[in-house]
Amino acid sequence: MTRGDAGSLLAVLLLLAVAVVADRAARLGQARQVFVAGVRAAVQLAVVGVVIAAVFRTPALAPLYLAVVLGAASWTSARRLGRRPSLVAVAAAAIGSGAACAAAVVFACGALPLSARTAVPFVAQLVGGSMTATTLAGQRLTDAVSTQWAEVEAWLSIGATPAQAVAGMARRAAGRAVVPAIDQTRNVGLVVLPGAYVGLLLGGASPVEAGRVQLLVLVGLLAAETVAAVVVTRLLAPVLGALRPPE
Repeated sequence: MTRGDAGSLLAVLLLLAVAVVADRAARLGQARQVFVAGVRAAVQLAVVGVVIAAVFRTPALAPLYLAVVLGAASWTSARRLGRRPSLVAVAAAAIGSGAACAAAVVFACGALPLSARTAVPFVAQLVGGSMTATTLAGQRLTDAVSTQWAEVEAWLSIGATPAQAVAGMARRAAGRAVVPAIDQTRNVGLVVLPGAYVGLLLGGASPVEAGRVQLLVLVGLLAAETVAAVVVTRLLAPVLGALRPPE
């Protein structure tokens, strides 16, 4: 273990201690979850590091790895949206569409070289962002339909289809789901330096090169999350419009 590794380990332990102590002092009741989250992150990153190293050595494994990433993201998002098995397919369609659209543009333009070393981290980031947008948009639409069911019934009573009855709610849900991505892109460099930019600088890249890559990531996420939010609300709209929420 190098001095830098030892320092990083010590810093992580101390930061976890700070979070736990602050939680206990304020009686937030999240100390255990904070500790478990930190330990789980360390274990997962160690495992992912080994897996990605194997993918870099054998690029043919890249599609399989990204498929696993998409599957995990779809399962996670579907659990947030409800317990119906069909929601996994809905989440996968939304997340996959968002990530695929953004990645296709970036690699088709030659902005990044199409290789395992670039595609794996870039597409995985797009999948993560699309998962967040899918979950937010789906939850907002589900909550809106449940709380405003009288409005949905009114539309249905005059002959609207279930999708038409919740179309306005779907548009609002999708729009609100991409607000975090818009704010992050709008305020980059002013409020916070994003992780990719900081990582590239720490890795020795020039500020200009780091900025170029970070811009691709931010705008790619903005595109991916917008597509994902639109797709998930379009797919959920006819289902929710025909499914009366429980009293």
